[in-house]
Amino acid sequence: MRDVNQFTLTEAVKNSFKTEEGSRFKLLLEGLIDHLHDYTREMQLTHKEWMRVLTFLYDCGKISTPERHEFILLSDVLGWSALVDMINTRGGATEGSNLGPFYLENSPNKKLGADLAGERQGALVLVYGTVRHTLGKPLAGAIVDTWQADGSGTYPIQEQERGQDKYDLRGVFETDDQGRYYYTTVLPKPYTVPDDGPVGDLLRAGARHNWRAAHLHFMLRAKGMRTNVTELFFENTEYIDNDAVFGVRRSLIAKVEPYKADKAGNLPLERKPDAMLKFDFVMAPEG
Repeated sequence: MRDVNQFTLTEAVKNSFKTEEGSRFKLLLEGLIDHLHDYTREMQLTHKEWMRVLTFLYDCGKISTPERHEFILLSDVLGWSALVDMINTRGGATEGSNLGPFYLENSPNKKLGADLAGERQGALVLVYGTVRHTLGKPLAGAIVDTWQADGSGTYPIQEQERGQDKYDLRGVFETDDQGRYYYTTVLPKPYTVPDDGPVGDLLRAGARHNWRAAHLHFMLRAKGMRTNVTELFFENTEYIDNDAVFGVRRSLIAKVEPYKADKAGNLPLERKPDAMLKFDFVMAPEG
């Protein structure tokens, strides 16, 4: 160890870990060490730059809370989240897209046809469709967990100090025996990702905008199926081609059109919507 230098250090660090030979953990850990050390040598990182990176990561942790995860936001703006989603999308399944920093567990269960919009301003849209297996079979009892921003581009979770319930504009639905889901909500607007923390500093330093294309978030679960986290975007809206977190996929862009009850299937709804958006989700088997 006394003879270690910048060229032998990497192997010394990897050998210091007594990880199980052939394990996934060993592969991931050693790959990280290799790439981190190679990057440092290639860039000839200075002490000042090294400390700035560590301070940046510390600041990400300091601003993070259970309801705002700055590291997820960092992953999003660097395209890391999008890359993981792309790699892990299984053939035939709906493409994955960003979880985002505002997902909450234990959102309220809602009946099919329920309204999430309440008194919020904006166009009321029917969101509906079918959840299917990759073989085309409708999945009855599938869980459709959804959350979103409002008609001004704000998540209720961001306005708790103003009396907003953090679970507003969220709902967990169970598909019917035909695999259908349907509910009404306010059509969300584009919004800026939080820029009051270290990730905002990074975006400004890189002369990047922080706007997200308008979207709805979904997490889909079903017995025997791989959980699918994705988003839906709206045709001909702003930032579709330069979303700040690289979440848009061509297959995830849906058309919003005027509401026609007969075309939607005369679904039982709490409120009559102004518009409708149809999207069928496809889930892949586990394994």
